[in-house]
Amino acid sequence: MSKAHWLGLVVAFVCSLSCVSTLSAQKLEATVLYRQNSDNDYRAVVPGYSKASPEGYVDCAGDTTNPECFATTRSNPGEVSYTVVGTTVSLLLPDGKVAVVNCVNKHSAYGNSLSRRSCGMPLVEHVQAEFKGNTAKLKWPVGPAAKIESETYKIVALLDKR
Repeated sequence: MSKAHWLGLVVAFVCSLSCVSTLSAQKLEATVLYRQNSDNDYRAVVPGYSKASPEGYVDCAGDTTNPECFATTRSNPGEVSYTVVGTTVSLLLPDGKVAVVNCVNKHSAYGNSLSRRSCGMPLVEHVQAEFKGNTAKLKWPVGPAAKIESETYKIVALLDKR
């Protein structure tokens, strides 16, 4: 075979790979249901899936200093809960499913809090979510000039619609 033929095959192969990777990513418009952020472990709240707070229940997302929040057996039967750290966002997808995504804050190798970067958290109601593998890249407008911010989250769960 000639060099031109081999070059053509290589170009076709590279193009097909780029097409496959593009097809595996799925972009969706999503609605932010709930957002939480903490440097300590907490139980993520998933609207419609976490039960209403029974009497005596402690909201660990709101009160991270309460010693009851660190109990490993604190769980209501049938309740969907995820123990996470960092920024967690619950997203309502167009098909009615709920995606729970989490991003762990990045810390410096030197271990000081001054070199820490918190994960970006959308403070708007609607975001664009690009799902690829076990990650979701969220994009949202910020400020009057509608600058686009983004952050990559790990997918914790994809819950069926209720």
